[in-house]
Amino acid sequence: MTEVHGGPAIDIVVPVHNEEDALAGSVTSLVAYLEEAFQIPWVVTIADNASTDGTRAIGESLAAQLEGVRYLRLETKGRGFALRQAWMESTAKVVAYLDVDLSTDLAALPPLIAPLLSGHSDMSIGTRLGRTARVVRGPKREIISRTYNVMLKGTLGVRFSDAQCGFKALRADVARTLLPHVEDNAWFFDTELLVLAERAGLRIHEIPVDWTDDPTSTVDIAQTAMDDMRGIVRVAKSLALGRIPLAAIYAELGRRPLLPVRPPSFFGQVLRFGAVGVASTIAYAVLYLMLQPLMGAQPANFSALLITAVLNTAANRRFTFGISGPAHYGVQQFQGLIVFGLAWGLTSSSLVVLHALNTDPGATAELVTLTAANVVATVMRFALLKAWVFRRRTTAGGRVRADTASARAMDAA
Repeated sequence: MTEVHGGPAIDIVVPVHNEEDALAGSVTSLVAYLEEAFQIPWVVTIADNASTDGTRAIGESLAAQLEGVRYLRLETKGRGFALRQAWMESTAKVVAYLDVDLSTDLAALPPLIAPLLSGHSDMSIGTRLGRTARVVRGPKREIISRTYNVMLKGTLGVRFSDAQCGFKALRADVARTLLPHVEDNAWFFDTELLVLAERAGLRIHEIPVDWTDDPTSTVDIAQTAMDDMRGIVRVAKSLALGRIPLAAIYAELGRRPLLPVRPPSFFGQVLRFGAVGVASTIAYAVLYLMLQPLMGAQPANFSALLITAVLNTAANRRFTFGISGPAHYGVQQFQGLIVFGLAWGLTSSSLVVLHALNTDPGATAELVTLTAANVVATVMRFALLKAWVFRRRTTAGGRVRADTASARAMDAA
């Protein structure tokens, strides 16, 4: 039986794009497993996102021949888009998805779904990085996967272990609340959904899985990695600026206090500082090239550094070191200007040396010299920001605390 009054208990979505070779065999195997192993009502949804090969005909044929299988045709390409549309339209209590290549052993489906049906958890994910997971894949994909998840922990402070395993499920009410806030329509969709769920205080259950790499996969690893990096930056920015209504999501769904804004790990701070530094260097270069013809090299250097220094301190305060709120803001900006003064002295000295060697070096040579000096100044800035401007402070009772939102939240509790 695959239907009951009020809809199925679980809707398993298989997102596909040009999968005419794998679709029929995979869906047939999935249905056979569900008929044997599941005693709850289920439905399998083939979410075809803009396939141009024979996928549509195969999907429609499977839906006509197999009970409990439906075919959903979408004219927009994107795995995330397909999952969003299929999940939002579903009448099931739990929505899930798995990759069409069935890389994950289907024996993990019951433990994936059980905590959601029981109400114990809000979202459930397969993990290939758990100690008891058994994974067969090449070293390249293994390194990329582990590096990506380490970067997520460092930059966004996540606690889940595996963002990109194509084996996830969540309660339908949770999906309907979270999905309107997920912007990505492609491969970063999974990560963004998980980050929002965790930050909103939802319970995420992890299942170690047995997983075998599909050697015929056509996923562009390099392009996907670049898209993921852009996604991390976008989500981090949205969280920092408060664009995502986490409190409202928690009020509707949360079962425990919102995760405090924890200061990132040292590795995470380095990555974030680097990202802020790259943006600041680009901004500095643009400002310098605009101002140099108007006021000369030294005044242009000073003005460009001053403007970017204020913005840089504010960005590092919130993004790199996890500090929010007005406390100590003025003092920290003042200290940041002192650090700026040291950086300005270093870069100005480089200009003096350059002009001593060449009386008319030109704007390009000046920019190259100043950029090199800024690299050295950047290392100095990070050390001073971490050890002095945004250092951990000691309370009157001698307790060491970080001057961050998380420390204030702990004090309030």
